[in-house]
Amino acid sequence: MSILRFLLARMAKMVAVIATIVVVNFLLIHAAPGDPASVLAGQSGAADARFVEQLRHQFGLDQPLSTQLWLYVSSVATGDLGISHLQQRPVLDLILERLSATLILTLSAFAFSIAAGMALGVAAAQRAGSWIDSALTVLALGFYCTPIFWVGLMLVLVFSVSLDWLPSFGMMTIGAPLHGLARVQDIAAHLVLPALTLGLFYMAVYARMTRASMLDSLGQDYVRTARAKGVPEGRILRRHILRNALLPIVTLAGVQAGQLIGGSVLVETVFAWPGIGRLAFDALLARDYQVLLGVFLTTSIMVILFNLATDLLYLLIDPRMRPA
Repeated sequence: MSILRFLLARMAKMVAVIATIVVVNFLLIHAAPGDPASVLAGQSGAADARFVEQLRHQFGLDQPLSTQLWLYVSSVATGDLGISHLQQRPVLDLILERLSATLILTLSAFAFSIAAGMALGVAAAQRAGSWIDSALTVLALGFYCTPIFWVGLMLVLVFSVSLDWLPSFGMMTIGAPLHGLARVQDIAAHLVLPALTLGLFYMAVYARMTRASMLDSLGQDYVRTARAKGVPEGRILRRHILRNALLPIVTLAGVQAGQLIGGSVLVETVFAWPGIGRLAFDALLARDYQVLLGVFLTTSIMVILFNLATDLLYLLIDPRMRPA
């Protein structure tokens, strides 16, 4: 029953946070320079003042900001994210079409960064002070300091242009009639480079965090006691050191899961990956406010859900965090 109360309290906070995000995003977007009506008029080749005013009236941009805000909040509450000014399609449909691509990319990069980062961190902690520890530290710092877009371009030059091992852009081969397992393999091949690009930066963070947490746990009394009792070193590593070192890593993972979604905007642009990050970039250039607001809302909800999952994982790992 206490877990249920915990979930209900978190759900209430999530609703309040989402409502605040909806209002703040709307105000920030409309405070930015640029007029979508002028952009649309320019694209249609009729940028005279009268046509611009007609467009502003058509999309409700001539109404007071408070009225626009009320109409937008009311529509979001009913699940209507509006119509794209540029594509003349419901924003929700555009997001749902591309959401799966972003989830595939971000979850793959997230899993790779945690698995590889923890493996490197464990290896460095077990050999603290050795040349292996120094080499892994330099490697992690190198990926952390290198811009994501540069890593992506270098991976394309090496593995796509020079070696011709992997495709350089897109999510699947255009025009190829692939189905079933062949389609999955094609998407996986296109996924490797963008997932590596996005995951290598965060891998470095997890490697450093894992190393520091494990070195802190190695000096604890319960580890010395376990060794004095003759517990095998592998079991000490798994049951005592690594499990306690997971707590700060889980906290960091919950925070950076949301940052992965933000980083996917750049990666999707570099690799022409058809996700909501690329959709947001195109909408920004076209001043398509409704699409931008829909993408911001969607990514905010995803971040909140990642944080909720982190809290639930905390309850599983550390019994002390469970509500009484």
